[in-house]
Amino acid sequence: MAELKYISGFGNECASEDPRCPGSLPEGQNNPQVCPYNLYAEQLSGSAFTCPRSTNKRSWLYRILPSVSHKPFESIDEGHVTHNWDEVDPDPNQLRWKPFEIPKASQKKVDFVSGLHTLCGAGDIKSNNGLAIHIFLCNTSMENRCFYNSDGDFLIVPQKGNLLIYTEFGKMLVQPNEICVIQRGMRFSIDVFEETRGYLLEVYGVHFELPDLGPIGANGLANPRDFLIPVAWYEDRQVPGGYTVINKYQGKLFAAKQDVSPFNVVAWHGNYTPYKYNLKNFMVINSVAFDHADPSIFTVLTAKSVRPGVAIADFVIFPPRWGVADKTFRPPYYHRNCMSEFMGLIRGHYEAKQGGFLPGGGSLHSTMTPHGPDADCFEKASKAKLAPERIADGTMAFMFESSLSLAVTKWGLKASRCLDENYYKCWEPLKSHFTPNSRNPAEPN
Repeated sequence: MAELKYISGFGNECASEDPRCPGSLPEGQNNPQVCPYNLYAEQLSGSAFTCPRSTNKRSWLYRILPSVSHKPFESIDEGHVTHNWDEVDPDPNQLRWKPFEIPKASQKKVDFVSGLHTLCGAGDIKSNNGLAIHIFLCNTSMENRCFYNSDGDFLIVPQKGNLLIYTEFGKMLVQPNEICVIQRGMRFSIDVFEETRGYLLEVYGVHFELPDLGPIGANGLANPRDFLIPVAWYEDRQVPGGYTVINKYQGKLFAAKQDVSPFNVVAWHGNYTPYKYNLKNFMVINSVAFDHADPSIFTVLTAKSVRPGVAIADFVIFPPRWGVADKTFRPPYYHRNCMSEFMGLIRGHYEAKQGGFLPGGGSLHSTMTPHGPDADCFEKASKAKLAPERIADGTMAFMFESSLSLAVTKWGLKASRCLDENYYKCWEPLKSHFTPNSRNPAEPN
């Protein structure tokens, strides 16, 4: 496959034409009486018309046929996709999942949509407030099928296998250690090349933004120039009665048939696009004197709530970095949090739990549920000689953090058969080191 081209920048106003049709973008206006090449003009709005300019999201698409050219939608089986947060009783325990099992292609072909499994979530789709965390487990490409989400934005984190994503804006190749965002309403189809697994964060009613940097300054964390947007590409392909458009609407799945590929956009311009980002480009901020900084310094993207400083969801990573803090317990501290913390592992191991938390698995520490390093990590870190050291080389853990109290689905607790019933035991060996007659215990260095 030829190397794909991209446009650089986060949230930029961009324009792109397929080079096979030069001049396909109208000049000086959005919807002329007759578009170049006799294309149809179609606007895709990601925000209300009257939003302030800083948050107004829309793109104009110039396509061979408008997206309205389809048969009526009909309800289809949702499989393991759900937004019923009352399926099972609440469970405040620390939860950890072993790697989610990918179905074997020799037994059953499963594409991205049929391989979606909702793990947990909260909120209400109809009021545009909430989120869902899904796991995708697939082994075959989407053939003459595309998907779009009327409910919110998808942040996709592949863990095993590359994703070739066709969108109305062009093509993206997304590999493990990269992420992509498919925003609300955008049609896409995914090709896979092996048994494939990953994580998906869905947010309702808001879009992902770069976090404010405050006193960090103008540069740092995920820099805008490192986000990549696909360039225009189209196919003029007839599929008589055979192309299926799948829509997730109010938490349910619907399908409609049409005669042509939906990826028939010859040119587009605007600031409402899909995009991808390579996690290796994250510029890490860390403590260089003492103490363990809060993990918010590792935020890549945030989906803000109406409360200042409080997110519907943050996407946080724990990348390779230096640890140099002096007189400090360097692993993550013991914690009880008003936020919910779901963690996944793309590769390697997580510094606070060397065993048990595996690539392709996950953990959930719910609102005010205590968590922290396991006993082995505590003992080693408490006695370690504090020289400068590399942390997390060859690994990439991440966190979906939310202000919402997340409910786990029946699939997550039971049907997945991946819940680690012994997770709590990693803290059982913790013992008291209290020295009531000595305020200053011996320091390791």
